[in-house]
Amino acid sequence: MLALLLDRLLGEPPTVMHPVVGFGALMGAVERRMYTDSRVTGALYTAFGVAIGASSALVAPRWLSTYVAVAGRALWAEASGVAAALEAGDIALSRERLPALVGRDPTDLDVEEIVRATVESVAENTVDAIVAPYLWGRVNLAGAYRAVNTMDAMVGHRSDRYRRFGWASARLDDAANYLPARVTAALVAAVRPAASGRVLHAVRVQAPAHPSPNAGVAEAAFAAALGLRLGGTNRYGNRTETRPVLGDGRVAEPRDIGRAVALSQHVTVALALAAP
Repeated sequence: MLALLLDRLLGEPPTVMHPVVGFGALMGAVERRMYTDSRVTGALYTAFGVAIGASSALVAPRWLSTYVAVAGRALWAEASGVAAALEAGDIALSRERLPALVGRDPTDLDVEEIVRATVESVAENTVDAIVAPYLWGRVNLAGAYRAVNTMDAMVGHRSDRYRRFGWASARLDDAANYLPARVTAALVAAVRPAASGRVLHAVRVQAPAHPSPNAGVAEAAFAAALGLRLGGTNRYGNRTETRPVLGDGRVAEPRDIGRAVALSQHVTVALALAAP
């Protein structure tokens, strides 16, 4: 709980001294030195990164490593920044801010697609940036979790370079987020009791069609709780992916970004109260 409180009050540590930034730089150097187009090499890379992350438990108290791993305030601030740009009519600025939240190409996205991307990111990252590090922190593995999640962001892509090398990082990230994603969905239902039936239906019926076993759960829960319809075609550079429809409500509007942020914050409070 102290970790969540510190994140809410202070936000992320400064970049120059942020352990996750240093870890990313280290793993980038390791990748450049050992990369081969091989699952075996990728598995060794992943094992090394997990060992580095887990070692934080030996040098830092649990609350501190969990605080470093949690990034709720940064998530909410980035999403709110996109919303503010859209409300000001500055679509160019909203496109500039979007890559801090999602990996898709924002160049030609219209307002509707920018909003959808932001709401989906808030949903998915409520798992990655809040619920998962908090739960793993309870067993003093927040550092190991953040290492796994960071490596997935770096090499866990479905690209020619990382399809094999990043396989272990991507699969381990799926495993690490499996329970937290479902805890997140349950908390969404708990903090929006009027929509709990829709939330559980969307998670059970719609989420399995999503290519991610965890992002689909979180996005389906948020879509149903907010009365929205998420999903569609996403472009990542030269690659496109079609995501299933999640929720059966209306198309998301700029004001719904604030509603998604509020839902994420309420989930965080419920998490702290349910698992203090």
